[in-house]
Amino acid sequence: MPEKRTRRWLHLVVQAMLAAVLSLGVSGCTVFEIHLIPPPSPLKEKVLSGEGRTKVLLLEVSGVISNQKVSSMLSPREEEGMVARIREALDKAEKDRDVRAILLSINSPGGTVTSSDILYHEIKSFKEKNNVKVYAQVMDLAASGGYYVAQAADTIIAHPTSITGSIGVITLKMNLRGLMEKVGVDFEVVKSGDKKDFLSPFRPLTDEERRLFQAAIDDMHDRFVEVITKNRPHLNEAQVRQLADGRVFTARQALDAKLIDHVGYLDDTRNLIKKDLALRDFQLVTYYRAGEYKDNVYSLMKAPTINMINLDLNFLPKTPEPQFLYLWVP
Repeated sequence: MPEKRTRRWLHLVVQAMLAAVLSLGVSGCTVFEIHLIPPPSPLKEKVLSGEGRTKVLLLEVSGVISNQKVSSMLSPREEEGMVARIREALDKAEKDRDVRAILLSINSPGGTVTSSDILYHEIKSFKEKNNVKVYAQVMDLAASGGYYVAQAADTIIAHPTSITGSIGVITLKMNLRGLMEKVGVDFEVVKSGDKKDFLSPFRPLTDEERRLFQAAIDDMHDRFVEVITKNRPHLNEAQVRQLADGRVFTARQALDAKLIDHVGYLDDTRNLIKKDLALRDFQLVTYYRAGEYKDNVYSLMKAPTINMINLDLNFLPKTPEPQFLYLWVP
């Protein structure tokens, strides 16, 4: 009997609480908020290895480079894009005078032209403004936009089994005309100029449009060559153009071509940083959010998404319009 009274009492309490919440909602008053999806927490620092006051910040450039928000079937909340995440980390590092260098861990096939260029600009600007050294460590892959971002570094080191290069621009334009004809659908376009629907996915390119399209690609390719020439002092423009035909290089080939500075492991890079900064040791740190696993430097590494058709569900465009890419598409 007492147990039955207890259950009834709890039932009445729950009903009273629900009634109170509903009444507050109807009256327009707000006393508290219930977050079904917790808001993102600020970045926290994690020491991965080493000791001493001097810090080297490890920044991860992993996967396809874009600022598109990342969604997951396992999480109801979208994560911020790569560009936004790295900019947030740089802002935090700027407030810490003990950060003397940045170690870029690059494991990427590249990405959009603009996102790759923004990352390059943000990292290089941070380096110059705060007078810090930047080291780029190529993991499995730093191709196209991944190699472009590495140009912000003072020194580029590749693992003995790394792949890099793929210097160039690519874009994929869909042509849905045949499909539309099969399903009996057509688009009627009214336009102010004959090129207003330039690159439309519902018709093929004209010869003139293809020339204009190629001119845009060539202009972006010229910028890629210019950035490498500016940042690789042992290469002139003619040499870079010979290497910039889209091919990839092994670590040894890239070293011979002067596209990188050293071949070695993370321990070798760590020793190089100690020598450059005249340190006996330093703290290798990273920034993370609550719930992320950051036990050591290798726990950060993700395999880049590369396959025969480059499937990456967080990167596929949500519309069929073309994108200009510094991307290796094998």
